[in-house]
Amino acid sequence: MAYQTFRQEYLQIPVVTRIYATACVVTTLTVHLDLVTPFQLYFNPTLILKQYQLWRLGTTFLFFGTFGFNFLFNMIFTYRYCRMLEEGSFRGRSADFVMMFLFGGVLMIILAFFINLLFLGQAFTIMLVYVWSRRNPFVRMNFFGILNFQAPYLPWVLLSFSVLIGNTIFVDLMGIAVGHIYYFLEDVFPNQVGGCKILKTPQFLKNIFDDPIEDPDYTALPEDRPGGFNWGGGGGQQQPQQPENQQQAQ
Repeated sequence: MAYQTFRQEYLQIPVVTRIYATACVVTTLTVHLDLVTPFQLYFNPTLILKQYQLWRLGTTFLFFGTFGFNFLFNMIFTYRYCRMLEEGSFRGRSADFVMMFLFGGVLMIILAFFINLLFLGQAFTIMLVYVWSRRNPFVRMNFFGILNFQAPYLPWVLLSFSVLIGNTIFVDLMGIAVGHIYYFLEDVFPNQVGGCKILKTPQFLKNIFDDPIEDPDYTALPEDRPGGFNWGGGGGQQQPQQPENQQQAQ
C-alpha cells in the first residue's frame, strides 16, 4: 500500500522535474554508496576536451554534495521551484522548459571554462528561482520566519544566506546572471518594439515532452496561489491578489 501511494505521488510530479530531481538523488546516492566518487563527476575542461569524459557536462549539475544540510537545502529549492515553473508558466509546455534547461546549462558550461567552479547544480537552482521570482513579482515570501519580502528579492536573499554559510558568491551570481539573460530573451525582448522571440524550441522536443491533453483535475501548488509559501512558517500566506492590469504593468 505504501509503495503504491509513493508510486502514485511520484508519477504525479511533472516529467522534467521528476527526471531532474531523480537524477540528482540517484547521483548523490551512488556517491554515498561509494559506487562513484565526486572526482569522477566534477567539471574539468581538460578531462572533457582531452580525454572525452563528456559525462562531466551533465554530472556537474547533478551533485550537491553528500547527504546533509547543504544537499537537503538545495534539493528542496530545486524540486519546489522546478515544479512550480513546470506547473505554472510552463504548464503544457514541458518542451519549452527543457529548452530553458538546455539554454541555461550550455551558458553555464561556457562560463565555467573561465570561472573555476567544480559543480554547477547550485547555480542551476538559483537560475530556476530567479526566473520563477521574476514571473511572480507580487508573491509575498517569508524566509524562515525572519524576513518578509516580495518574490523578486528571493534570489538575493538566497545569495546572502549562501555567503553566510560559507559558500562562494560566484555560484549564486552565475545562476542570477544566466536566469536574467533567459528572462530578458524570453519575457522582455520579444515584447519590445522591434523585438522577436530568439529562443525557439525544436519540434522534436515538443513531440517528446508536450502533452496536448489538459488535465481537468489539476490543482495548483500552494506556492502558485496568491500569497506564496511561508518558508519555515508551516504553510502559505494568503495575500489579496493584485488586479490583472497591475500585474501586467510590472
